[in-house]
Formats: sequence, C-alpha cells, structure tokens
Amino acid sequence: MNALLATSGTALVHPAARRLLADVSADPGRPVRLTVVAPGGYGKTALLDALGAGYRAAGVEAVLVDNADRLGEDELDRLTALADRTDAPMVLAHRPRPPAALRLLGEAFGRRTPGLRLSPLGMEEVAQLREKLTGETTDIAAVAELHTRSGGVPRLVVRALTGGLAEFRGELAELDDDVLRYLLAAEAGAGRNLDLLSVLLGRTPDRLPEVVDGARATGLLGTDDVLLPLAADAIRAFSPPARRLATLQRLVDLQLGKGLPVLDLARSLLDAGGAGASAAAAFAGAAREALPADAALAARFSSAAAASGARGTELTAGWARAAALSGDLDTALRLGDSMLGGEDPGTRATGAEIAATVLAHRGELARSAELYHWAGRGDADAFAAIALVGTGDLDGANRLLGSPAAEVVPTLFAGAATRMAHGVAESVSPGGAETLSTLVGAAAMLEPAGGGLALPDSPAALAALAGLHSGELALAESVLTRALTHRIGGDLLATRHRLLLGWVAMTAGDLATAAEHRDAVSRLGHPLEARDELFFATLDLGLARRASDLVGLQHAWDRAYQASMRQQADLFTLLPLGELAIAAARAGAHAKLARQLDRAHALLARLGDPPLWTVSLAWHELHAAITMEDPAAAEAQLATLTRHADHGRYPATMARAARGWLAVLSGTVDPGEVAAAAAELHELGLCWDAARLAGQAAIRTADRKAMVHLLEAARQFQGSTARREPGASEPAGATGLSALSERELQVARLVVDGLTYKQAGSKLFISGKTVEHHMARIRGKLGAGDRRELLAILRELLAQHP
Repeated sequence: MNALLATSGTALVHPAARRLLADVSADPGRPVRLTVVAPGGYGKTALLDALGAGYRAAGVEAVLVDNADRLGEDELDRLTALADRTDAPMVLAHRPRPPAALRLLGEAFGRRTPGLRLSPLGMEEVAQLREKLTGETTDIAAVAELHTRSGGVPRLVVRALTGGLAEFRGELAELDDDVLRYLLAAEAGAGRNLDLLSVLLGRTPDRLPEVVDGARATGLLGTDDVLLPLAADAIRAFSPPARRLATLQRLVDLQLGKGLPVLDLARSLLDAGGAGASAAAAFAGAAREALPADAALAARFSSAAAASGARGTELTAGWARAAALSGDLDTALRLGDSMLGGEDPGTRATGAEIAATVLAHRGELARSAELYHWAGRGDADAFAAIALVGTGDLDGANRLLGSPAAEVVPTLFAGAATRMAHGVAESVSPGGAETLSTLVGAAAMLEPAGGGLALPDSPAALAALAGLHSGELALAESVLTRALTHRIGGDLLATRHRLLLGWVAMTAGDLATAAEHRDAVSRLGHPLEARDELFFATLDLGLARRASDLVGLQHAWDRAYQASMRQQADLFTLLPLGELAIAAARAGAHAKLARQLDRAHALLARLGDPPLWTVSLAWHELHAAITMEDPAAAEAQLATLTRHADHGRYPATMARAARGWLAVLSGTVDPGEVAAAAAELHELGLCWDAARLAGQAAIRTADRKAMVHLLEAARQFQGSTARREPGASEPAGATGLSALSERELQVARLVVDGLTYKQAGSKLFISGKTVEHHMARIRGKLGAGDRRELLAILRELLAQHP
C-alpha cells in the first residue's frame, strides 16, 4: 500500500478523502462499500485514481466506478447484482441527485459505510493547495481572492493556479443544451429571473429545478446557486460563441418585449459582439440606464448602438452627454456640433447646450455663453449668465436672469442652475454676503441627480472658489467632498473637484494633502482640459514654491505658463493667475504675464472691482511685488487691499497682513502688530501664510525677545496643519530644541557653524544626503518657511542653549 500512502499526499485529492485513503491503506482487504458524492470538479476522479493505484499495489481486486450517475439501467442492474454476490471493495462516485436505482444502491451501501460528500475547500485548504502547486508562501490577500473567485471548488482552484481554464472549452461544448443555456443566462445576470428562464428554456417554472440541478452538478455554481466568478470568466471566454450569442440575443429580445431593464444583459451581449436591430435597441436602452452611474460605459453602449444601426436625436444627445461626463470632450463636441444643423429646434438646442458645456471646460466662456443663449431654454440662459459674469459682462447676465429666453420648467436641475447663476451674480456685488449660501444650496439641490448631469461647472466648484477667495476653507472642503461623494458632473467634474480640494489644502498649508490630490489627478493618465490643466499646473507650482523647491518651481512654471496661454482670462481662474504671478516674479519672467494680468484687471474693473474676487489677486500680486523688490507696486496692492478692508473679515485680515509685510520689508517691524496680523491669517485657516509672515518678521527684528516670540508663533502656525512623518519621535508638547533628536542637534550645530551638508556628513560619518534629510526633518519640526528662516531659528535657539 505504499503507492496508496504516497498518493494520499497529492494536491489533487480532496482533504476530506485523505482519511479514507489512510483507512484503506491500513487494511486494504476490508470490504469497503462507499458512495462519493460531489458536483464536478471536487476531486472524485482523483480519489478513485488514488484508490485504484493503492488496491492494485496491494493485489486487491476492487470495483471503482466513476460517473456512476451516467450508467444506464442495465449497467446499474448488473452493478447491483455484483454488489450482492461479492465482498470486494466497491466505491461509486457520482454527482448529486443520481437516478433512482443508483440512489437505492447508495442507500444500501450506507447501511454498512456512511457515504462521503466532498464540500468546497476552506481558506486554509486553498492556501495549502496554492503553496503546493506554485511553491509560493502564503499571501493572505491572494488566497482570499482565489477562494472568493473559485468558491473553494478544487478544479477551479487548480485551473486558476495552473492557467488551465481553457480546459473548460470542451466540457462546456458537451453540456446538455438546457444546462448550457442556463449557465449562459446566469453569466448574463438572468439566473434568478424565472420568467425569462421559463421562456428561454421552454419549461414551466415547476420544471426549472431539473435544469438548475444539472447546473449545480457542473460545480460551477456556489452554495447560493450563483455562478462563481472564475466560472463566469470561463463561460465568457470558452463557451461556444454561436450558442452564447444566440442565447444572449434571445434574452435581450424577451426583456425588450416586456419593456424591462436590459443593462446586465446588454453588457454581456456587447462583450459577445452582438449586432442587428434588437442589439441596437438593447445597447441604446442600456446606455440610458448606465448614464447616471457609469458615463464611460454609457458612451460605449451608445457607440455600439450607432454601429448596429441605431439613429436618432435621443441616441446622439445621450452619447454626447455620456462622452462629456466621462471626459471624452472631443467626441462630445463633435456630436453636439453635428446637431446644430438639425431641422428640429429641440435637436439644435440640445446640440448647442452640449457644445457650450464642452467649451466652458476648455476655457472659452464667451463662446459658451453665446451657444447657451442660442439654445433658447431657460436653464441654458442660467448657464449663459454664469459665463457672462465670468467674462465681465454683468449687464448681459442680469438681462438673461431678469427675462430668460423661455419659461423654465421647475425641475431640480433648472432650480440649481438658476440658483448658481444668482449666486455668481451676487458674488460681484460690493458685499456678496449671500454668495456662499446660495451656491452651497444649489450644490445640495443637485446631489440627488448624482453623476448623470453634464454641467459647464458645478455649484460645488463655484462655492469652493468663493470660499477660497473669502477664507472659508472648511466650507469649501466640505462642499467639494460632498460633490465627489455624490459624483456630481461625473468623471469630468470629479477632476475639477479634486483639484480644488488640492487648492484648499495648499491654501491651508497642508501641503501633504494637497500633493495627494494632485497625484490622484496625475494617476488618471489622460490629458486635462484647458481649465483643469491650469489649476493642476499652478497647484504643482504653488507646492514647489511653498517647499522652496527651485528645480520643481522652474519645471512647474513652464507647464503652468503654457496652460495659462491656452486659457482665456476669466473670473474663475484668478487664483491660478495670482499663483502664476508670484512664480513669474521668482523666475524673472513677470513681464511675460503682464498682458494676462492687465486683462484680469480690466475684467474686474468692468465688474466694479468686486471685493470677493479682487482681494485674493491683490494679495498674490503684493507677494509678486515683494519678490521683485518693487516697493511702488507693493504699495499699490496695499492700497487696493486697504480700499476693500471694510467689506468683511477676510479683506480686513489681508489688508492688515499686507501692512505687516511692508513693515517687515522696510525694517520697521512692530512685533505685536505682526504677530496679531499673522494670528488673524491663522484663524482664517491660512496657516502657511501666517507662519511665513511671523517667520520673516522674526529674522528681521533686532529685538531678541521679540524674535523668539515670533519664531515660536511661526512654528505653531506652521505645525498646526503639518503632517508628522512616519516614525517621527517628537514627544507631545515638545517645542524648540526639545523637539529635536540628538542626531538632529548634532547636524543643526554643524550646519549653523557654516559647514556644507557634505562636510557635516563627513564629521558625523554619514552621507550628505542624510544630512539633507535631517535638515528637512528639523525644518518641519521648527515650522520654518525656508532655509534662511530655519538657520535664523537655529542660531537663536542654539545661542540660548549652547
């Protein structure tokens, strides 16, 4: 029985059968009478092979029958007679629900030896099988995925690990026709639709269990009678193509005839290469169903419907919307433009709205407004008004809002569009106090609509811009997060929402989170439209500037400048323009930006220099002037900020901070006034700006006590949003030098003494890169804005603690 014992360790024998092999090995002559019951793929054949090898090695004659359920009546009669007249070991393997005669024989066996039922493998057993077949050590995540996809069915586990799924090709082709059609229907999502299955299989509902039993016997269904994921893959890839296509086409025809949803069926039909009139109708219907949740899929269905011969305005419009929502603006614009010449006014209006939406994303607000107004619909006029305000034409916007071209149907969409337009119009009034609440309300109205609306911009994005321009960073973050959660505007606006979240984080000084949002957009892997490209490039630029990354700053400047040249100046891109102005000043390229800044100022002048939009640009231009050491330009920006200081807390704070900056640069620092101005910036959430102002004031004051106070304030302002590095050992409440490790103190003393990173590293027997890493850690702990500020802080602290 050595052969039997050796075989019992093979990976292909079901663990539940190992005990049987061991018992037979110990006493091969024992008159075993046993049935082994399991669906296909559970290892019945492997078990019989192992038993046969063992019995032969022991010289014992045994009766081993595989697939006993396939025996005819005569064969079963002979088998029953043989069982009566011999005591030879007899093992019968069959699938569940055998013929009556085999069931009676099994019951007779059971009176002597309980039958053996093979069940799916557990996680631990799948892990052991995986390790045995691949030699790889246990990977819990990989094992869990394999177990889920295979349902623990041994055959599926083995074929998944060995790449043997193609072996199903022949097995599927040999299945009973009804069982195969049932499996094909199950793969398409119709496995529980009794009405469809009854018609498809030509059976009454009470006769369907026969087919289901046959499907269970294949081993491709889980314990809940749902097709296992790996089995579904095999059916899609290896079932007879003609049979699969015919079955799917029949299911689609039945579902269309009842006017019921076809999305799941159409997905399988699309994968199978379906075509023709009924396929076209199914694809068109599936496109409508998919649009709210998956615009890219809806666009695929629309394209397939058109390729199958479907035509009509509804299909074209739906396809264009789906393309726009999924970010394929070239297709959306092509389809929208093709509708502009239609004979039906509704067709032309729809085409105009789609083209206008695309142009807004491409930074062409004037042309977008023209097309929206030409569409002649009330909600379209609201979007036209938003675009007109963005280009500086408030009178034109008010005319549209006061007397829209058509009566507006009071839908949620129309209501949100109108509220958006009024919110934007309010934003350019002297006070603009209601702007944020109006735009946030419009954003909430669109949340139930989810991702099925093609918008030129979202109320959440406009609210966030207003929040960024007024110091309402928490509100801006909240409304953007909700818009992402509800997928307002689909994938296209999701990119904009994430970029603005990055801007909110950067403005608050949380550079790590801002970089995460930037990187998330980078991973999308497709080119950005003009407006999003500008926000992305200037976000990258702002992060490099705040990190004092000169190489990154130069690289980001080139991309950001090119993006600005592709984007027409408008009200909603003043933030990136301001960031670009500071970078241009640092790069010595401010003259290249002069015309764009002139156009921005002219736009603001046409709108009456509204405080909400003017103050942030003036603040950025103040810092550009400071960078260029241009006191006259800085004074001019201070005058602008002072003129608007009585229009709210944010303008007042920015004006006070601007006075502090000019005092710092002139060398007439009032430590108390600067600290108070920085504290107000911090209260608005502008932590990086607050730390920067306090830090620069500290290194320019001759009062040692004031310097220490300002440095501590700078550290606290910067540290309030900074993220700790993994493994950082700074104790809670540690400040100043107490926040530094012993090695960091050694590095700090050497660098302050004037040694280069390489020289300091040589003294400490570490590399210059390691010294640089330590200095970056020290800078983060002490809240310094740049190297100059860091060295000033360290000199002061080390002087107090030599």
